[in-house]
Amino acid sequence: MDNRQIFTLKQVVSSIKKTIEDRYHSTYWVKAEMHKLNLYPSGHAFPELVQKEGDKIVAQINGNIWKTQFTQINKRFIEIVKEPLSEGTNLLLCVKIVFNESYGLSLQIIDIDPSYSLGELQKQRDETLKKLSDLGIINNNQNLPFPLLPKRIAVISAESSKGLSDFMHMLEESNNKYTIQTHLFPAYLQGDVAVKSIIQALHKINKVRHHFDVVLIIRGGGGEVGLSCYNHFDLCKSIAEFPLPILTGIGHSTNLTVAEMVSFRHAITPTKLAEFLLVNFKEFDATLQRFSYTLKEKSRNCFSYTKSDFKSAIALLKQLRSKLTLSARNDLSLFSTKISYSSRQLVERSHGKIEQLGANIKRSSKNQLENCDSIFTEYKVRINRVLSQKTKQSYDQLFAFESVINALNPENVLKRGYSITLHKGKLIDQSTKLNVGDLLITRNEHLEIESSWIKSSPTKNDNLNK
Repeated sequence: MDNRQIFTLKQVVSSIKKTIEDRYHSTYWVKAEMHKLNLYPSGHAFPELVQKEGDKIVAQINGNIWKTQFTQINKRFIEIVKEPLSEGTNLLLCVKIVFNESYGLSLQIIDIDPSYSLGELQKQRDETLKKLSDLGIINNNQNLPFPLLPKRIAVISAESSKGLSDFMHMLEESNNKYTIQTHLFPAYLQGDVAVKSIIQALHKINKVRHHFDVVLIIRGGGGEVGLSCYNHFDLCKSIAEFPLPILTGIGHSTNLTVAEMVSFRHAITPTKLAEFLLVNFKEFDATLQRFSYTLKEKSRNCFSYTKSDFKSAIALLKQLRSKLTLSARNDLSLFSTKISYSSRQLVERSHGKIEQLGANIKRSSKNQLENCDSIFTEYKVRINRVLSQKTKQSYDQLFAFESVINALNPENVLKRGYSITLHKGKLIDQSTKLNVGDLLITRNEHLEIESSWIKSSPTKNDNLNK
């Protein structure tokens, strides 16, 4: 017989509920991160509460906030923290441990201390600053050279951000005078997703950084929790190590975030950031105006001095011209006399040399002609002798060739008693193929004999060759 005691599920969960109610009958303050809020249209919220060690979740439980408590808690949270309850926030919760037969164990959230969240933000801020300081990169971005006129601006912001709208309005008012180009890289600017979103935008800008002078991160105002992402170590490290100057205008915070501290420059609002950029153009414009005025004044003074010096130079040149003209006339007259005398002497000497040279040329030419005539006569005799020898040799060779050709003439061969045999008009040789009965024609000097081929026998020379 089975002696086991069997309970229904309802008995079990009712026992668990009674045990928990007897054991946990008071309220407790619990530290946890609100992983998900799960706010329903009914006004009730069923948040997922977690505890993390690094990126690992080591504890997790569901909670509930009834509509009445949620409205009161959220209102007080907005008054102190300046923002409503949001996911990803570390909270100090006043809870009651409850167990429901249908929904299981949960924490009923009765109250939330908003001042604790502000303290957690400060703790995260201090830890990020220490890590950046230990890496030695906290001032890297601030040590970058700033462009004289930042005309090409990469903007990281949300397309619907009022801060972006204010910033662009300021630039548009000055665009008639200064040409400033902007390109928007959209990103989330609040909450946990903002960290990854802004870092991705920085990576995109870094790939085309040669197109930009500076980078701006701008958004509208917000409370301390809304700015908690700007104390995140990964985001602040990306800003500190970025190769272009980064300027931030992320809200009306009275306590600087780490992102603002490591950026090249920060402004309390995007409008103030636009004013800072425009100041560079205005100061440069004013400097150019001063230089232009100074240059004009210097030019006028220089022109005045140059005009006076020019007049003095003209007067001096006139004096020098008169003196030089007189001196040149005297020198020209003297040179003319010397040239006339020298020319007559040179003509007389040249005339005598020309006559002597003509006589020498005439005598030399006569001798050369006589020598050439003698040489030509000798060459004529030699050429005639050579031509006679060559002609005789050529005649002898032609005679010999004629004798050979006559000896090889078939008619002469036949006259010497030889005959030739033809097959189909062709001379028979070793390559000729004959069949029995083929017609052969044999010729000598006087006769042409027709015969039929019966067989062939090798000649004596063929046998020797074999």
